[in-house]
Amino acid sequence: MTALPAPFREALERAGVVELAAELVRIPSHPGVVRQEEDVAHALADWLTQRGLAPRLDEVRPGRPNLLCSVSGRSPGRELLFCGHTDTVPLNADDPGDGFSGAVRGGRLWGRGALDMKGALAAMAGALVALHETGALAAGRVTLAAVVDEEMQGLGAERLVAAGLVADGAVVGEPTANQICLGHKGLEWLEIELTGRAAHGGTPQAGINAIVAAARFVALVERELQPRLAERAHALLGAPTINFGTVAGGDQPSTVAARCTLGVDRRSVPGESFATVAAELEELLAAVRFEMPGLTTELRRHPQGIATLEHLAFVTPADHPLARAAAAASRAERGVEPELGAFPAWTDGGFLAGAGGVPTLVLGPGDLALAHSPAESVPVAELEEAARLYAATALAFCGGGTA
Repeated sequence: MTALPAPFREALERAGVVELAAELVRIPSHPGVVRQEEDVAHALADWLTQRGLAPRLDEVRPGRPNLLCSVSGRSPGRELLFCGHTDTVPLNADDPGDGFSGAVRGGRLWGRGALDMKGALAAMAGALVALHETGALAAGRVTLAAVVDEEMQGLGAERLVAAGLVADGAVVGEPTANQICLGHKGLEWLEIELTGRAAHGGTPQAGINAIVAAARFVALVERELQPRLAERAHALLGAPTINFGTVAGGDQPSTVAARCTLGVDRRSVPGESFATVAAELEELLAAVRFEMPGLTTELRRHPQGIATLEHLAFVTPADHPLARAAAAASRAERGVEPELGAFPAWTDGGFLAGAGGVPTLVLGPGDLALAHSPAESVPVAELEEAARLYAATALAFCGGGTA
């Protein structure tokens, strides 16, 4: 595959990807904003409409619409989905002032969402507009899905899947510094509640201490489960992990704690599921209950976790046509053989691949380490490069180019 021809590059430049990204950054869309993502969706819809496209909004919750917009080729062919989210996390308490500025300085776009991931969303929209303007798509169809709620429960991506998502491949624009990621681990947020019996601190033998039970459980996980997880290391994704992120329990120092709740982050690899994860933890909880008669335990999904679908791990084979198309686009754009890796965090791609059955890549501008931070920003050059990579991938995968 050769680099994008000059007319196509000129169409991308006219699209104004950086200006669109800055406009979207200036619109707050974090939890707590009334009708959270609506203004972002309308701004993006207006931008696409002004450039001759016909976006449509699908309201997932009141004031929280997904946006869908497609460009079709001249004949049937593969269908590619570009997926990005319109929500962000709130500003940091120590935000230095970039906030929602959308300022461009030092070769970077600054502000909440610039990196995660309104910048990539703008690059995808720019690629879609260039495909429309040039008519370069010989076959197939490319659809942009700008979805809500990725930072919380994934309601927008769940809606795509529930509505009968049809695509031969998908690209999710989370920040990878424009490197190609073939997949990522699955994710479960869990709560484990241990219930004992309160008693006076002076007579602890009369009670059942839930904090002690929790400590015994954590020790069992470290001693028995962690080695098992290490043995399951995946060639691309690495080993599954477990992290105890929160603990809460007890009333006061002079009372035996009747309750203790652990918040758990469990990252999985292919072959693991909520059922297998839960069964493994239940086995260890049963051992603690045996040691402490009268103790009860409950393992459940965290209420701030997924809505309904599982967060499954996924890996798209390196020889899949979508991976080959993205690699060809990267090779032509950068002049070097691309590295194919794994993304270290969760994305909506897990829903698209796991529940939707759509081969998925993660590819987007910027450094993930800056996401959710006061220094959130993305290099302008990477934003513009991302738009070219998205467009070239679409041409190679759907029609108009070769991989």
